[in-house]
Amino acid sequence: MTFEKGVPKSVNGKAMKVSDIIRELNRLGAKHGIGIIDIVENRVVGMKSRGVYETPGGTILYEAHQQLEELVLDRDTTTFKMDVGNKFAQVVYEGKWETPLREALQAFVEKTQEYVTGEVKFRLYKGNIIKAGTTSPYSLYNESIASFKTGDMYDHHDADGFINLFGLSLKVRAMKKLENEKKNNK
Repeated sequence: MTFEKGVPKSVNGKAMKVSDIIRELNRLGAKHGIGIIDIVENRVVGMKSRGVYETPGGTILYEAHQQLEELVLDRDTTTFKMDVGNKFAQVVYEGKWETPLREALQAFVEKTQEYVTGEVKFRLYKGNIIKAGTTSPYSLYNESIASFKTGDMYDHHDADGFINLFGLSLKVRAMKKLENEKKNNK
C-alpha cells in the first residue's frame, strides 16, 4: 500500500479512491480471516455489551497506517497520538462530531499526518498481518545513528547523563528507604 499525507492511495500498485481501497482490503482480508474481533465494550449508558465485528479492510488499513507512522513520527508524538486517538474514538462513539473538541482533535491528527507518506508492504496469512517492509522519504530511522556500533553522529556514552538523571529519583527513594529501615531497626 502507499500513503500520501496519511491518506491511502494505492493497493498492490493500483491507484484507487479510498472507498475502493477499503473494498479491496475487505476482499483480500476476508480470504485470510483478518479483522474478526469479539469484545465486551462499555456503552455510553454504563452497561457492558458484547459485540462481534468483522472489519478486514479497516484492520488492514489501520495496521498499515500505523506501520508507516512508526517510521516517520517521533516517540512523543506517537505516544500522545495514541491518547488523542482514544479520545477521538470516544467523541465519535458518543455522537459528538459537531463539537469544538472533535475539531481540535482533528486538527492535531491532521498535523501529525503531514509526513505520513510512503509505502508499506505486508503479507496476510491466517488472521495475521505480517510486516514485510516500510519506506518513506520522511523516515526518521537512520541505521548509522541507531546501530549498536559507535558511529559519527551518536556516541553511546552520551546516554550516561540521561541514565543518571532519570535514575536520580530512584536513587533518592532507595536512600530514604534504607534510612527509614535503619531508624525502624534501632
